[in-house]
Amino acid sequence: MTAEVISLGCRLNIAESETIRSLLGGTHDVVVVNSCAVTAEAVRQTRQAIRRARRARPDARLLVTGCAAEIERDQIAAMPEVDGLVANARKLDARAWNVPARAAPLPPRHTRAFVAVQNGCNHACTFCVIPQGRGASRSLAVAKVLREVEQHLAQGAPEIVLTGVDTTSWGHDLPGRPRLGRLVRAILDAFPALRRLRMSSLDGIEIDPELFELLAGEERVMPHLHLSLQHGHDLILKRMKRRHTRTDAARLIERLRTRRPDIAIGADVIAGFPTEDQAMHAANLSIIRELGVVHGHVFPYSPRPGTPAARMPQVAAATIKARAVELRAEVAAVRSAWLESLLGREQSVLAEAGGTGHAGNFAQVALPAGTRAGTVATITPRTIEAGILR
Repeated sequence: MTAEVISLGCRLNIAESETIRSLLGGTHDVVVVNSCAVTAEAVRQTRQAIRRARRARPDARLLVTGCAAEIERDQIAAMPEVDGLVANARKLDARAWNVPARAAPLPPRHTRAFVAVQNGCNHACTFCVIPQGRGASRSLAVAKVLREVEQHLAQGAPEIVLTGVDTTSWGHDLPGRPRLGRLVRAILDAFPALRRLRMSSLDGIEIDPELFELLAGEERVMPHLHLSLQHGHDLILKRMKRRHTRTDAARLIERLRTRRPDIAIGADVIAGFPTEDQAMHAANLSIIRELGVVHGHVFPYSPRPGTPAARMPQVAAATIKARAVELRAEVAAVRSAWLESLLGREQSVLAEAGGTGHAGNFAQVALPAGTRAGTVATITPRTIEAGILR
């Protein structure tokens, strides 16, 4: 049996899982669960994945790494299905897996190539446990990023996605303290054949002028910005220890849309943060429509161990659940109107498995039968079915 890597959570985990799979090669009867701990629900899903993996591969060696294995180490290690843990800080080191290092990655299993340019976080958001699992922020040097991008392009990757825990903090620990915009420009300049470059969640307050210009005017940078927004009320943002205000977010999107009207906006939004009252929730709802959030990740708040927010006055669980439902409904309404606006408009779609793909704005689009995954097709959608353009 070959090695299997199960990835949960963020795009950074996806990128790291591809590296782990490459390190393990195809000769080891091992299952690795690359876990997530961003919410209590993520930990629950990690436990479910571990149990499913054990049932599916009863004779394999089952190892767990990732944030849940770091933050809830004792609890995960105590699971009878688990044979061992690999520290987050060591999971990209071949020695941690007792295998020889490989010279080059195996062909990726995902259509997009995820490149982890940054890891860890120096901020102290009161709700977030991830710094406990990932450590301090550290950046991958430009030369190493370019080398990894080159490897993916040589394997035929049609799109590169830059990812990290706090991607926009890239460069703060490198000589000269370069900003993310410089890295993006270096990639585009080094690889003129690269046609699609995308970035994972960005902190809007950290978007530097060069990165803004690339988001606003460079056609090879996809018209898609996913913001680490978290909330729409300034007092809650302050209690979260975020560094932006509602006005900051609104001004950023207004400036981008002035330059690039077709840009699609995504956002992470937390429902039911401690002390949130109905008026604050209303502000959270209204920012979705104000910013035009069409790709919304709504997280019901759950207290995480050792975080300041866990010690704040909590919102009732039933209220959190209800507010999350309302936030998702608001995103769905904004998204529905946006999809309608795309009908009859030509889209460049990266084909994926299963007969669909994603346009540059990350709208999901159905593809003609037989379209090969990894190719880019030009589609003019005419209808919408179950949220998919056709």
